[in-house]
Amino acid sequence: MKLKIEFIWAFAACHLIAAFALLPWFFSWTGVVLFPVGVLVFSILGINLCYHRLLTHRGLSCPLWLEHTLATLGVCNFQDSPPNWVAVHRRHHQFADEKRDPHSPLVGFFWAHMGWLLVRTHDMGSRRVIEQYAKDIMRDPFYAWLERRNNWMKVAVLSWLVYFMAGFGVVMLSGGSLSEAVQFGSSLFVWGAVLRTVVVWHITWSVNSVAHIWGYRNYDTPDVSRNNTLVALLAGGEGWHNNHHADSRSARHGHKWWEIDLTWMVIRLLMLLGLAKNVAMPSPILAAKFKQNRAPLDR
Repeated sequence: MKLKIEFIWAFAACHLIAAFALLPWFFSWTGVVLFPVGVLVFSILGINLCYHRLLTHRGLSCPLWLEHTLATLGVCNFQDSPPNWVAVHRRHHQFADEKRDPHSPLVGFFWAHMGWLLVRTHDMGSRRVIEQYAKDIMRDPFYAWLERRNNWMKVAVLSWLVYFMAGFGVVMLSGGSLSEAVQFGSSLFVWGAVLRTVVVWHITWSVNSVAHIWGYRNYDTPDVSRNNTLVALLAGGEGWHNNHHADSRSARHGHKWWEIDLTWMVIRLLMLLGLAKNVAMPSPILAAKFKQNRAPLDR
């Protein structure tokens, strides 16, 4: 096991740049508005809907042009390429909360949250894990291209730069000064790109950490997954994690009427528009199976 020094520096740099949002010079109302909009768009559409429910678990299908568009939004979160993200998550489900789970909280909270991303282990090399768990994703030329030579990272960096260039260009075209253009472009870059990315990181990672430690359980699954209301609200329904582990293919994670699942609402809209098909619903058979001999693990 070796530290990923380049990853550690990158994570530290991103968190430092995100902290610039506390400085008045980097403030703009446009940037502030772009921040929550970006969290919703890139997180819910890119990670939750595409990376997780569509690509990893095949809980629905949609036209290829839409799938690739959603996957591109996922790439912009700097959470790895679609093939590698899918492979790691599928391995997590195969060995949930066991020794071979890539991010089990049984090792520790920090490890489950982000520590596992900062080290290299012999059995979690990108090529090896993709070959074992995501061959189907690599058959798509677009996803294979994103994986090749870290092209996904180039796309993500470009998406960040677009924020600055857009802000810079708007001010210059409207007759503003160079310093005003740099300031406005920087505010969009910090708030709309970097801060948004860092916040989405921690929201996503909280599903791996918080939702395996604190919360309640609807189902007696063999792992320690839990439904955490706060994580569910922040992560667009991903925090109903015990429900998800009980029926991982289901595109709907909120099983109770009051378990709000924003990602599911988006999927329902796509269904109404005829853009989502073969949508998997919670299985009554699996629910009955995991409700038997339910363990009193709630806390």
